[in-house]
Amino acid sequence: MARRLRPVDLDFVGAAPVRLVFARNMSAAPEQVFHALAEDVPGWTRWFSAVTLARATDGGAGREIRLVGGTRFAETVLVAKEPEVYAYRVDTTNAPGARALVEEWRLTPRGTGTLVQWTFAADGTAAFRFVLRLARAGLGRAFRDAVTALDRRLAKPCSGSGDQ
Repeated sequence: MARRLRPVDLDFVGAAPVRLVFARNMSAAPEQVFHALAEDVPGWTRWFSAVTLARATDGGAGREIRLVGGTRFAETVLVAKEPEVYAYRVDTTNAPGARALVEEWRLTPRGTGTLVQWTFAADGTAAFRFVLRLARAGLGRAFRDAVTALDRRLAKPCSGSGDQ
């Protein structure tokens, strides 16, 4: 059953009780990365292996996300400032114990590439916070794998068939 979470804003990223921050360099330009994150929401399933469904809602102001294992999120996009930052808040989820959750993707130019920083900011029950801290290594691995897969995908030349 989905539960409504506390409606927090972007300031929550710096104030959350649990903040997991991961960073990785990509060879793709910030504009390309931003497009993949913010404008090609359905494309997440092709590079983020944990994501089984991703679709924009409310004309792009929201997202519906489903993960391997059945976790579901209904989200509100908090900021989509090309090519610097893309952030969203989880409004409802079936994840037990969650009370507030924001994810922020910061994109910083690095030569011809991009430094991608992902912050997972959360609050919840004591058990939820404990499990998130235990899951840090797995979330970090999922982030690294996703960014690596996205970088490979963005490096492929367009075949002209509409599938990149």
